[in-house]
Amino acid sequence: MAGKTVKSEASTSSSSGNSDNNRGETVVSDCGRRKSSCGYCKSTASTSVSHGLWAHSITVDDYQELLDRGWRRSGSFLYKPEMEKTCCPSYTIRLRARDFVPSKEQQRVSKRMQRFVDGTLDVKKSVETRKDPGVSASACGEASSSGTKKSLSNKNKEKTVGDHITYYLSEQVDNMIRTWSESGQFPCSVQLPKASVKKVSQAKRKLLVEGAEDLMYSSNIAFQIAATIRQAQSIAKDASQSAEDNPLSPKIIAEKLAASLDQLANTNGLAIRACNGHINFYTAATQVSSNEDSHIALGAQESATERKDFSLRLSPVHPQGKRRRLEIRLKRSSFDPEEFALYRRYQIKVHNDAPDHVSEISYRRFLVDTPLVPVQPSGDSRVPPCGFGSFHQQYVIDGRLVAVGVIDILPKCLSSKYLFWDPDFAFLSPGKYSALQEIGWVKENEVSCPSLQYYYLGYYIHSCSKMRYKAAYCPSELLCPLRYQWVPFDVAQPLLDRKPYVVLSDFVLLQNGESSQPLVSENVMEVQGDENHDEDSNDVLIDDEDEMTEPESESSDDDSGSDSFDQTSVEIENGNVSEILIGLNGSRLRYKDLRRAFVPEESYLESQLHRYKRVVGEKLSERMVYSLG
Repeated sequence: MAGKTVKSEASTSSSSGNSDNNRGETVVSDCGRRKSSCGYCKSTASTSVSHGLWAHSITVDDYQELLDRGWRRSGSFLYKPEMEKTCCPSYTIRLRARDFVPSKEQQRVSKRMQRFVDGTLDVKKSVETRKDPGVSASACGEASSSGTKKSLSNKNKEKTVGDHITYYLSEQVDNMIRTWSESGQFPCSVQLPKASVKKVSQAKRKLLVEGAEDLMYSSNIAFQIAATIRQAQSIAKDASQSAEDNPLSPKIIAEKLAASLDQLANTNGLAIRACNGHINFYTAATQVSSNEDSHIALGAQESATERKDFSLRLSPVHPQGKRRRLEIRLKRSSFDPEEFALYRRYQIKVHNDAPDHVSEISYRRFLVDTPLVPVQPSGDSRVPPCGFGSFHQQYVIDGRLVAVGVIDILPKCLSSKYLFWDPDFAFLSPGKYSALQEIGWVKENEVSCPSLQYYYLGYYIHSCSKMRYKAAYCPSELLCPLRYQWVPFDVAQPLLDRKPYVVLSDFVLLQNGESSQPLVSENVMEVQGDENHDEDSNDVLIDDEDEMTEPESESSDDDSGSDSFDQTSVEIENGNVSEILIGLNGSRLRYKDLRRAFVPEESYLESQLHRYKRVVGEKLSERMVYSLG
């Protein structure tokens, strides 16, 4: 590594903030300010503004400090949103693992997985006919004959079966809608309706196309979703988009949902097809083909011919009643063909990526390549048993890889980066389950490594409703974008309801009765308050997750007109840049020595270094190597 050739001064400087002299050296190249289109609000203009660094190597200690200044990584590319300028301010969010209190929904996710492993999960069980306890002699006391009692009893039994089936099917469709919404397939800012599956009456089936007598249940949820989205679009600024231009038509929505319900596709007793925007459930004996001229109408009338032995089972992928073996394996980040195959399937089926866009090269660059210098276990309380660095956490059920969490394990935290999973197992909510497991992992390992206390969930964007699930892991904290202090989410939330960019720590100080001297001028604060931000935003990832790749963007470091604020605040906050550590042709020297020998004052490089020092902080600027080649 480059650390072996470092001069004594750099060696002292680079190790001064580390607890271990063998943790290596951080070497970065400055990419400067980057402007690009936004993956959250879907802006096509260059409204997303961030500062970028390319990390040739980075120690776990330095990356931990960068996280605590609002940075994240995508492969070896490090980026930090310029919060006062970007369209969708992104706040780093974290949780102290030992303080975590799971919600009822999170508890249900854990219990659902446990029942699945035990072989007792509800979606695995047959929906069997059962006696209606409400039917008794007293309830039928006014009946004129025993025959009437028997008829009422049979009708109640049939209604009970029908209710169970329609409730079960509605729940499965709802789960899939939630999954698609969380993964960004539906607009995140739209509250979608709940699904309702109803029984198609026998009279209606007789009026439909030949073969429709095998149609048992149907849902028009795709029409409701499409109407809800259209209504939201009519309110938004892009209301001019016509229905024909809208890619989420009822027909497309129904086809996507039907295709995604893999766990019901081969059930005993039902088969699922989309037909002209309706999601139809047929008896397995005969599947009618889609007919462009057919129209499925719902009937509220219960059929008296419903079979008492009707049952719902998952496909053979999930055999009923069998106890399963769930393994969670932690391995160092490296290329694994099985993981790539799962990632490719996930991106194509869940995110609708074109197959030729999901390449091994892009996968390696995004989720395998890492600049983090690995730290091996030290046998003491400074390092957990697995060590520090970049890892892939595999979830394996009965030998089958079903999910992979990409994480960084650092001195103070587990930082969650990305999750991809088998679409066949969407009903288990793998994103939520993996987050719960990662929180549990931190709690367990804090015992052996007391500094490791936090779970970092990436960025939180308040204007994007799909990102708000991160705040459900309570009690969470947001990072103040100016003073880099952690603020309880409950304090930050009402502030972010009013304005997307807030200096959160100012309000905490005011609440505590303390005075605070702003670090920026009143004019600058006025400019920030006048900025308009698009709140109709949408995240590109599910769990999860933040930017998938280094954005293809234009460098804007020469935008002198828009940079006047930066120069002013740099002079106030950081002073000179003399002590910044420079890497040049394998040597390490301070900028003051480089300037004395080679560089005239007031150079372009010095302007770059001022900005660099502002975004990484004084301590890191003097410890990390700023590479000039």
